[in-house]
Amino acid sequence: MIQQKHAGIGKWTVNIILIILAVIWIFPFLYVIVNAVKSSAEYSTGNFWDLPKSFSIAENWEYLTQQIQLGSGFINSLIYGTLGGGLGIIMAALAAYAIETLKIKHGLLWFFVIYSGTIFPFQVYLIPIFKAYNKVGLYDTQLGMVLIYAALIIPFSVFVLRNFLMGISKEMLESARMDGASDFYIFRKIYMPMARAPLAAVFLFQFTWIWSDLLFGMTLTKSESARPVMAAVSLLGGSTIQKVPPILLAAIIVSIPTIILFILSHRNLEKGFVVTTK
Repeated sequence: MIQQKHAGIGKWTVNIILIILAVIWIFPFLYVIVNAVKSSAEYSTGNFWDLPKSFSIAENWEYLTQQIQLGSGFINSLIYGTLGGGLGIIMAALAAYAIETLKIKHGLLWFFVIYSGTIFPFQVYLIPIFKAYNKVGLYDTQLGMVLIYAALIIPFSVFVLRNFLMGISKEMLESARMDGASDFYIFRKIYMPMARAPLAAVFLFQFTWIWSDLLFGMTLTKSESARPVMAAVSLLGGSTIQKVPPILLAAIIVSIPTIILFILSHRNLEKGFVVTTK
């Protein structure tokens, strides 16, 4: 009885602590939602905890579309996250398959060469990439942004997918070869379906990074036609207090795609990282 009583008290204590932490975490989010729908005048004259007297979402959205062209930045980031992330992961999957399954010459050395791309901070690459892009005409273009994002996500993606491949039974792959399956057929029909969970996990991780990136978006673009959404939102950084509600609305809008993507793929995310860490 005493042990059960202590266990019950401990359970209640843990629950109370978790509730307090949840309230602390939710409060800033509620602050953003409540103030994002206020007008600039209402925000500047009232208290931040006051409930909105009127909803000015349309007014704040109009300001965002006029000042920073948030819509075009939103579409650009969707393109970069989808195409850049997808292209980089496909290249990483091919590289991981070649290194681990095809047993290419000096495969481990090639792996370390590719993975060495994660050693240096991305700031180191900025000046060489900037100069190269200016020379070849890729500066301030959507193609240039897709290519740089695809290249940057390859090292970590190879690391994750190679770990997954190391856990696949070699006997199964050998039996497929004995049945006449080519290496590309094995990659397309066996490896890719089996790797659905880690591929989804890596894509979610890399899409989120591309979507949230500010460094390359600010450095490699200058026009609205190529500027990603975070670089567009950063243009509001010098705004005065009267422009706070549009900034908060922008923060909510730019967080929607990653939230939706996480909800749709959270099961594969959990399975993917469990598989790749075994």
